[in-house]
Amino acid sequence: MPTLRALECLVAVLNSGSVTEAAARLHLSQPALSHQIAALERELGTPVLERLPRGVRATATGRAIAADARAAVAAAERVVATGRAVAAGARGQLRIACADSMSASLLAPVLRAWHRRRPEVHLVLAELSSADAMAEMVSAGTADLALGPRPSRWEGHLVVIGTEEIVAVSPQGGGEPPAAVTFADIAAQPVVHYHPDNGLGAWLDEIAAGRGVALTASTRTRQATTAAQLAAAGLGIALVPTSALTATFSGAVRSLRPPLVREVVCLTATPGDPLVRRFLEDLRRRGVPVPSPIAAQLTARE
Repeated sequence: MPTLRALECLVAVLNSGSVTEAAARLHLSQPALSHQIAALERELGTPVLERLPRGVRATATGRAIAADARAAVAAAERVVATGRAVAAGARGQLRIACADSMSASLLAPVLRAWHRRRPEVHLVLAELSSADAMAEMVSAGTADLALGPRPSRWEGHLVVIGTEEIVAVSPQGGGEPPAAVTFADIAAQPVVHYHPDNGLGAWLDEIAAGRGVALTASTRTRQATTAAQLAAAGLGIALVPTSALTATFSGAVRSLRPPLVREVVCLTATPGDPLVRRFLEDLRRRGVPVPSPIAAQLTARE
């Protein structure tokens, strides 16, 4: 099969009509360029250039393969350009799996900055409610990175982005709520709990059992953001990560006693990939902020 270098040499000669000029354009010696052309002719079994007293011109074979040779060289140039652009973080595709409770508060600001600074990077987002499902996507190669709580099983590259607090939310009003609540306090009330597909529910049940209580679900939902809204509407108390609460959240927010926190991590199987590396850096730089009104509620009740 002809080498790309041989085709590049042929195209340069055809474009210039001169071996000397083509060699200069490619920064090759004339013997080196002639060697590439000779190798191509041996591969094809026929000459591609006709040597004239002054210059050269394509043979019938040379004319027949000229368009494909130019296309091959142009495609190779595009490969190099695209590869360099991706390496510089300016082009490509990044597939992100994210915990649904974190997509608005943690991920959206980073995505917005990337859309502004890197408009030719195509960002694909998948929102899930299971950390283990996100880890499976990264392992299977259907996601480049995953942002969420630590999964139960993961042996690949992991970066800790920060920690977030699990808080109790309920409707506003009804007197001044206590500064913090225990799992025993929560177990005595109806709970807006989680669907089995959401790993947060099983984790909370495990913690409750370790403290000698069981949570009684009044209703279940797959999303922590929905659980918070249902609790604020009076359907029960909900345990939600602070990442699920917006600055305009209307319910009461209280810490647990003792405080309950979980790590927010990012998983990837390709930490050396330029786009993945830059995105991870931006996530770590942003960390896990708490909306100011939520932080103010928690601080006021300490």
